[in-house]
Amino acid sequence: MTGLSLGKIPIDILSSTVLRLTGAPSDRIVTPPLAGLDFAALKVDGKYMVISADPVTGVVEDIGRYAMNVSANDVATSGGRPQFAESVVLLPEGAGARYVGKIASQMDGEAKRLGVSIVGGHTEVTPGLTRPIVMVTAFSFVDRFVSSRDARAGDTMMLTKTAGLEGTAVLGGRRELLEDLSVVDEAVAAYRTGHVHAMHDCTEGGVLGAAFEMSLASKVGFELEESLVPVSPETRKLCRRLSVDPLKLIGSGALLLAVEPGREPEVERALAPICLATRVGRFTRRGRRLVRKGGEKQTVRAAPVDELWRVLAMRPRRRQRG
Repeated sequence: MTGLSLGKIPIDILSSTVLRLTGAPSDRIVTPPLAGLDFAALKVDGKYMVISADPVTGVVEDIGRYAMNVSANDVATSGGRPQFAESVVLLPEGAGARYVGKIASQMDGEAKRLGVSIVGGHTEVTPGLTRPIVMVTAFSFVDRFVSSRDARAGDTMMLTKTAGLEGTAVLGGRRELLEDLSVVDEAVAAYRTGHVHAMHDCTEGGVLGAAFEMSLASKVGFELEESLVPVSPETRKLCRRLSVDPLKLIGSGALLLAVEPGREPEVERALAPICLATRVGRFTRRGRRLVRKGGEKQTVRAAPVDELWRVLAMRPRRRQRG
């Protein structure tokens, strides 16, 4: 039997296993487990509890900052700010107390910046690990929300910031890019316009992965135009050097929006004080296509494997001590 590749489990396998085996039913569940959704929503005392859990496995330095941001981002795609978090920190053998404190300090700093209260979790040294794994569960209570399954055919696809932000920070050692990994402010501002039907954080699989997952969750198609997707000079240079497609590179810090057609200027104005917002395609009734720069339309049949995993697989592993 062939083993699975690094990264997210393919959606067909996920749908036939994990997403089918979900324990006891509950009438509090508003968003059932579904491929492409960033969070779950539950009915709690007249409000909705929005909750998301995510691990960080591909980095060592600044792992606490990454972990807090990626889960906070998922909650923010609802349109509401994350409020609380719990963490699970798994450390390789040989990790010292100073390293534990370093990770905790990173999470504490990001949580304070985001206005998130850390309310618990679990920390241990785990046999067999060669690098730390940090998982954060973020949640909040909101009156209303949108999700990545609410995109509509005809909606304009808009992208905040640039493609491959997180991948550039990880592979290029660009720690200053960590300041751009949060989408909380832009997600809240976009939602408040009233013209955003759906949002999805560009995590594993990058911009193309986010477009595929949002279209799958919403049961619509899409056309993503490569020539319209903004890529920073730093990311473009890195991708050329590593033979990486920036549209398939992990991109936490960028947010994909499904915007009501004709309302794009209002969303652009709302986001202008925070970040760049670019029209990069549209959602359609059927078909999932990537329009390459030369005009060739490529059918996208599955979520892409993130380029980060291919590059990391070629690099020697380091053991973290401290």
